[in-house]
Amino acid sequence: MKTLKSIMHVEDNSVLREITRMSLELIGGFDVVQFSNGKDAIDNLPDQTPDMVILDVVMPVMGGMETLKHLRKIDRFANVPIIFVTATASDADLDQLRAIGAKDIILKPFEPMDLPAQLLKIWETC
Repeated sequence: MKTLKSIMHVEDNSVLREITRMSLELIGGFDVVQFSNGKDAIDNLPDQTPDMVILDVVMPVMGGMETLKHLRKIDRFANVPIIFVTATASDADLDQLRAIGAKDIILKPFEPMDLPAQLLKIWETC
């Protein structure tokens, strides 16, 4: 099985973006590229395809669900596991995210110290 090394993270909240970056890089040892919204991510995709993508659901300009749809149209992103991070916790909302292709969902607020381990556990199911 391939090792989880690189993660693309899309989050509009600058504080959460920084906390997540620190968690993933310092605790998890992952290579991280970040964007503040889905449009920015789509317009500036990294040259190397990340092993995993983490998307916030609600963002200005282009939200997570629309970003997922755009990523899936790009051949090299067709099978990249996409994890949503959201404060929305209704069963219907979570079911909708799974229906459009979310590999998993992490609810906000999350524990930054535990995030790398959560992602590795999800990775094992890919």
